[in-house]
Amino acid sequence: MRLRGSSLYLRGVSLVFILLTAIVTVIQVVQYSISRANYPSDMTIGNLPAGGLDPQSAAQRLLQVYALPVELQYGDAIIDLDPSLIGFQLDTESMLAAADLQRTGASFWGGFWDYLWNRRSPTRQIPLVSSYSEARLRAYLLEEISARYDQPPTPAQPIPGTANFTQGTPGQTMDIDRAVALIDSALQSPDQRTVILASQSTAAGRPSLDTLQILLTQLIDQSGFDGLVDLYFLNLQTQENIHFAYQAGQDISITPDIAFTASSTIKIPILVSVYQHYGEKLNDQTANLIQNMITESENAAADALMASMDETRGPLVVTETMQSLGLQNTFLAGYFAPGSLPLDHFRTPANSRSDINTDPDIYNQTTPSDMGMLLEDIYQCSQIGGGALVAVFPGQITQTACQQILYYLETNKPVMIIKAGVPEGTVVANKYGYVADLNGIMNNVSDAAIVYSPAGNYVLTIYTYHPIQMLWNSVLPMFVELSRAIYNYYNLPSQ
Repeated sequence: MRLRGSSLYLRGVSLVFILLTAIVTVIQVVQYSISRANYPSDMTIGNLPAGGLDPQSAAQRLLQVYALPVELQYGDAIIDLDPSLIGFQLDTESMLAAADLQRTGASFWGGFWDYLWNRRSPTRQIPLVSSYSEARLRAYLLEEISARYDQPPTPAQPIPGTANFTQGTPGQTMDIDRAVALIDSALQSPDQRTVILASQSTAAGRPSLDTLQILLTQLIDQSGFDGLVDLYFLNLQTQENIHFAYQAGQDISITPDIAFTASSTIKIPILVSVYQHYGEKLNDQTANLIQNMITESENAAADALMASMDETRGPLVVTETMQSLGLQNTFLAGYFAPGSLPLDHFRTPANSRSDINTDPDIYNQTTPSDMGMLLEDIYQCSQIGGGALVAVFPGQITQTACQQILYYLETNKPVMIIKAGVPEGTVVANKYGYVADLNGIMNNVSDAAIVYSPAGNYVLTIYTYHPIQMLWNSVLPMFVELSRAIYNYYNLPSQ
């Protein structure tokens, strides 16, 4: 009886332990089931801890945190950027789907066994998935911050009554590209949501070309010259240009590209025609004639060069060369020698105008832009071996030929007109011209030049006319001041 009682006792104790084990297991299963409905303690979603949260709570937390403004600091200003202004959106669906896949990836009992024995799985991190409009962000930075808080540069300004300029002041402007990168990082951080925006120095720069043109007309007024001025300026690097005609005391606007007597500036077209005819390898006689025509401005040398190309039609050969280049307002209708008869009569767009008349020589005419464009063609040919001269006369005019043309123009006899307005030592390739009658009265003075300056090279042609008399002591200082103003404008010190 004792053995049977002991056996019953042991069975009872075993049943109790089994029952207790079952109860504990059920409790653990229930607790695991509850925890399985939430995210694991080590899970992060979008850089936020999500342990113990259900999907709805996790989504709400993500939206709350990432809807907080990003603080932008720019100088002394503090601006709160609402992410919604730039279209910032969270893709909570894809993030929660990825989190759910990791949360429920193991089988129930496999996961329960790991839970029961406290075996930790690798840390589970769900990256942030978001988007925004970079275009809207850039627009916001430009329109709402940069426009209000930047310190724009102040360009140099003309000093009234002189050919000089005040020194401009540099500015500070926002580095937009850097700002976008920093804000992008802050938008994706739950706690690092302050951005210090960087600025960059902006050079003061030059005044506008309109401002320069106003200064040039003021200098004409100040000179006391009451005749007609037609000026053409071309930046050989940027192709920006000024071209205007002006007469002191005239309230009406004068359209430029007026027909002028070309006088000795026509020797530039003659020089180009000689090289087009003979090529770059000139004999000594031709080279000496060129030297005399350009350096000493000898008309006899010019006639000899034209006659060497065609004894009868020499001037017309020059005209045809210019017309081939599209310079329709430039021509020579006869030789320079007194008593030479006109070989043809030329009617051009410039000398057909009825609104203005400079009484140009029927033998020899041009316009400031025609001569300026020809100088540009020579310059481009000399620099890169291309441009209109090479295109129109392939195999005839070469880069070496153009370099030789400019060499002659650089050694021109130093009558100080445009060259007098630039610093000593500045290379100027030019040809001046003026005409005096038998009584020594001048009505035309002109100069056409390429100026080689430290800040870059440019073309400047200035043609003037007075119907009664050109006074040298008023027109020459005007040329000098106009040249100096353009040189100073072009070579303003960097800020």
